[in-house]
Amino acid sequence: MKKLSIVLLTVIGVFGLNISASAHVTVKPAVSQTESYETYTMKVPNEKDILTNKVVLVIPKEVTFYNYQPIPGWKVTTDKTKDDKIERVTWEKEKNAGGIDVGQFQQFSFDAKNPDKEGSIDWDAYQYYEDKSIVEWTGDSDSDSPHSQTTIEKAAEKTDSHGHTKVTDAKDSGKESTNNTNTIALWVISGLALLASVMAIVLSTRKK
Repeated sequence: MKKLSIVLLTVIGVFGLNISASAHVTVKPAVSQTESYETYTMKVPNEKDILTNKVVLVIPKEVTFYNYQPIPGWKVTTDKTKDDKIERVTWEKEKNAGGIDVGQFQQFSFDAKNPDKEGSIDWDAYQYYEDKSIVEWTGDSDSDSPHSQTTIEKAAEKTDSHGHTKVTDAKDSGKESTNNTNTIALWVISGLALLASVMAIVLSTRKK
């Protein structure tokens, strides 16, 4: 019985550590494409027994922030650089609003344009609690408070600010154009063959 209790406590401890380690601020999607306009979602869980009342997200230098989805009970402010580029976005709970309570999480969505080069971008975030404590999600992946990352890949299609996509790979575009040309040529040849057959039938009928 004692051995069983030790095993159970060990299992609970392992799972407890895993749950604790996974409860951090994340920005999704984890993979996106170069130069695309992406809708990102930051997920903020409450990992303490105290209310979370503010979250600050640092926008990577390579990313251009455009707009955000409003959430009832949260006030949004932005900090800009000298060249009028948004570098920080702050979500703060309004008076008499709920915030993020124990056992809860909140999602904040926003639109941004990705960089034109492949690589990874880091999302540094700061989580504020009502007791004035701050958790800085700015470390590497192996740290106790890692920041979220998004991998930027080069893609054949690019999404614009209106949600439309277009081919960016010249090779694929050329293949598509060639395929269309070949299809038209086949239709023309088929039409000529059909016309020749009809004319042959008409001439044969006249001879009779």
